[in-house]
Amino acid sequence: MEFGLSIPNRGPMATPEAIKALAAKAEESGFVRLAIPDHVVIPKSYASRYPYDISGKLTGDWGDCMDQLILMTHVAAVTKKARILSSVMVAPHRPAVFTAKAVATMDVLSGGRIDLGVGAGWLREEFEAIGAPDFDARGRVTGEYLEAFKTLWTEENPAMAGEFAAFDGIIFEPKPAQRPHPPIWTGGESGPALRRAARHADVWFPIGANPRHPLDTPARFAAGAARMRAEAEKIGRDPAEIGLAFSANWYREDLERRNDEGERFIMTGTDEQVAGDAAALREIGVTRLMFNFLRPSLEETFDAIDRFRETVMARVLP
Repeated sequence: MEFGLSIPNRGPMATPEAIKALAAKAEESGFVRLAIPDHVVIPKSYASRYPYDISGKLTGDWGDCMDQLILMTHVAAVTKKARILSSVMVAPHRPAVFTAKAVATMDVLSGGRIDLGVGAGWLREEFEAIGAPDFDARGRVTGEYLEAFKTLWTEENPAMAGEFAAFDGIIFEPKPAQRPHPPIWTGGESGPALRRAARHADVWFPIGANPRHPLDTPARFAAGAARMRAEAEKIGRDPAEIGLAFSANWYREDLERRNDEGERFIMTGTDEQVAGDAAALREIGVTRLMFNFLRPSLEETFDAIDRFRETVMARVLP
C-alpha cells in the first residue's frame, strides 16, 4: 500500500517555504506521492454544484489558487523521490498539445515521477471565464484529449484529426521519461467517469465523498470498482490492467461521520478503524491511498502527519 498527501495550491500554507518544508516532511515520513489540485480561477458566484459536499458548494474562503502545472514543476524540483500527482487536472482547461508538452517536460525534468490525474470538471462558470471548450461537451473533450496525449507521447509522427484536437506534421520531443507514458489516473464516480476509466485509465482514482455516487464504505467502493471493471470488459479491456486508488481528503483524526444509511463513513473514527478501512480497501485491490493533512499552520500539519504515520500507517504497512 502506498500513501500520499496533498500539497496546497491556495491559502496560508501555499508559500514557497511551506511547500518545500511540507514536501520534505512527506518524503521523510514515507509518503510516496504528493497531490496538487487544479483551479485556474474561482468565480465570485456560481450556480454549478460541487460534487463532493452535500451543500454543493466549495468549503472555505476560496479565491486564490496557484496554477497546477507550474506548482507541480516546482514541487518536482524541490523533491528527490516522491511522485507528483495532478489531483486532478481538469483536462478541458488547457489545450491538448500544450498540456501534453508540459507533462512530458515535467516527466523528463523529474526523472519520470509524474502521475497524470485527470477529470472532466464541474464548474461551468470557470470554463466560461477561461475560454475552455463548451462545458456541456467536457466529457467528449476529456476523452479526446487523453487520446491526443497518448498519441503525442508514444508515436514518432503523431497525427490526429479530432473534434477538439487536431495536429499533423509536427515533431513532438522530448517524449516523457516513463514508457509508454506517465500513468493516467482518471477521477470521478458517475457512469461516464466509470466508462472513461475503463477506456483510458491506468488507475481509477475516485473520491469517496460524492453524495450522488457514494463510495463511503468498503462495500460501496467494491461495488463501484465492480461497475468500472464491467465497463472495461464491455469494450474488451482486461480489468486487471486498471489499478485502484482512493482519495480520503476529508480525513481528520478521531472524527467519525455517518453516511445516509447510518454506517460509519470510511476513513473516519478511531485510528484502529481507519487502519481497518485501509486494510479492507487493500483486499479489494486498492494500492494507493491519498489523504489531506493540511491544517492552519505548518506545525499543526506536521503534527497531523506524524500522528497518522505512527497510529495508522504503522498498522497497515509491513
